[in-house]
Amino acid sequence: MTYIENVFVCIAAPLLLTAWCMGKGYLRFFLFCFAGMGTCLLAAYLNTFFAMVYHANAFSATAEIAPVVEEIFKLLPVLFYLVVFEPRPDDIRNAVLTVAAGFATFENICYLIRNGAENFGFLLVRGFSTGAMHIVCGAMIGWGLMYVWRQPWLKAAGTCALLGAAITFHGIYNLLVAYGGVARYIACALPLITLFLGMGTGKWFAAVSKKNKNIEET
Repeated sequence: MTYIENVFVCIAAPLLLTAWCMGKGYLRFFLFCFAGMGTCLLAAYLNTFFAMVYHANAFSATAEIAPVVEEIFKLLPVLFYLVVFEPRPDDIRNAVLTVAAGFATFENICYLIRNGAENFGFLLVRGFSTGAMHIVCGAMIGWGLMYVWRQPWLKAAGTCALLGAAITFHGIYNLLVAYGGVARYIACALPLITLFLGMGTGKWFAAVSKKNKNIEET
């Protein structure tokens, strides 16, 4: 049996002390990191609960229940941040990505505790692919929220649409991993390729936008 709440305390304790030592300037980062790990802990309990309620096997729980529960829980602290503090667009993006990174980190640690750390090659691939999957889902929501929350009429519908896109991507990844075989290798490559393409496209758009702005100014 894995006592993940004990694992959470052991990981959070040194980070909490570090946040206290580094001061208010870094407090937001650590809070969202804690939020990501905390939502991972709560999502694990909810995944188990719904799997028992619906009598789902491991495949169904992984492909159908986990993506919905985990993406909703990752979004909740960000929504609280948006409603209460009304942050700047860049702060929204950073908050979502930090929550996603905290979630992925805690999930990988729990996986290591349950399954051991003998197979370095597999764990290396899984660590990067799972992390990239959560980051891609976070990026979808983060960059989308930067736009939809500027439009009052689009907040609710846009947030639901972004959540649906993240759940779909997460579900495809989990489905391929659970199916096994060649599909598992595709699953490992999918989020990494998506992440690199997204970063490249973002940099290209930023460069084009900067170039057009310079032309307009001249």
